[in-house]
Amino acid sequence: MFARKILVVEDEKILESNIRKSLQKLGYSVSEITKSGEEVIKKVAETHPHLVLIDSCLVGEIDGVHVADIIQNDFHVPVIYLTDCSEYKTVPKNQRNEPFSYIVKPFIESDLHLAIEMALYKHQTKKILYEEKQRLMAIINSMGCAVIVTYANGCIQMMNPRAELITGWKESEAFGKDLVEVVNLVDKDVGERIENLATDVIEAGEVLNFPENCTLITKDGKEISIGDNVAPIRDQNGNITGVVLVFQDITKRKQTEAQLMRNAFYDGLTELPNRVLFLDRLRQTIERSKRRNDYYFAVLFLDLDGFKEINDRFGHGIGDDFLVAIARRLESCLRGGDTVARFGGDEFTLLLEDIKDITDATNVAKRIQDSLRLPVNLNGYQLSTTASIGITWNFSNYEEPATLLRDADIAMYRAKRQGKATYAIFS
Repeated sequence: MFARKILVVEDEKILESNIRKSLQKLGYSVSEITKSGEEVIKKVAETHPHLVLIDSCLVGEIDGVHVADIIQNDFHVPVIYLTDCSEYKTVPKNQRNEPFSYIVKPFIESDLHLAIEMALYKHQTKKILYEEKQRLMAIINSMGCAVIVTYANGCIQMMNPRAELITGWKESEAFGKDLVEVVNLVDKDVGERIENLATDVIEAGEVLNFPENCTLITKDGKEISIGDNVAPIRDQNGNITGVVLVFQDITKRKQTEAQLMRNAFYDGLTELPNRVLFLDRLRQTIERSKRRNDYYFAVLFLDLDGFKEINDRFGHGIGDDFLVAIARRLESCLRGGDTVARFGGDEFTLLLEDIKDITDATNVAKRIQDSLRLPVNLNGYQLSTTASIGITWNFSNYEEPATLLRDADIAMYRAKRQGKATYAIFS
């Protein structure tokens, strides 16, 4: 094994000679004996010693304590102060309380050996811990997720760059602040602010997930959907020393989910509810009517008269625009709680809830006919249409939506046979 190099900074000739002999006897390599603080920094840079023994009271412009600070902070080389009883007060207070960071002259070889080996061991341990910390920080800083660590009191200890980007807070600004001041969260499902998650996790002692519709209010007031969890940090004894928040900006995912949901339940052309959503609402209405004897509703099945001729004459582009205009007309004929859906092609269905009797439904049918007769101006063309409408209502205690729609469809074809532009009630 190679001999570790030690740089000695001592201005007393006899003492430096004794130290050299002792170090060589103990198996160390004495790289230099430097007498002044002015030279030592240059020597450290040139010789790269494993440790520096330095007199705490050096002559010259730079004292030993100042030089030792430079060696430890700039070159990361461990330092042991050489001092006698009268000079003990010159050793920095933090070093006096640190075992094996100084040795009092005169000393015996075994004490010197122990001090050097312990100083080297402590330095190596700190170096390993520092490198491990740097490695972990590099991993955390490279993560695509935001990471925020708090102390046990819920105040922020660190943030990675992703957390800075999402929250709008710099780590230097957020350090020591209460978590809720930086991570301002709102549960959109209930419209309430979420209190300090760090405190909740510490009290629960387990991992907690963010609410399903959790929104972060950034430093500049922007709203971002986030998701993931908060976990307690435990020491070797199982005691909770803080928490770690790991979260992502899921705004795009939420938008994609919303679009997929919309595609599943809404017509892509008219943006009206589609067949699936209409059947679901109708099913709920049937169940509601079972709980109330006085609850009446009606279903209208509507087919445009002459739409094929419009499509054939003016093209599918105009035809699609015409269907969109008709959808808006139908919406304008209904109350807020009613539903109009595009069932496919030029067929539409309407659900009228909580009506008094069938007259309410026939009045809506008449209102629709009046609205459709008004021309639609598309690309310079004045287009209008009428509709054949079939009506059924829950006088027969319907159990299934499909049965209601079948009967409304039968009534609609009856209206067509009667000459179109009219309505018929299923009987």
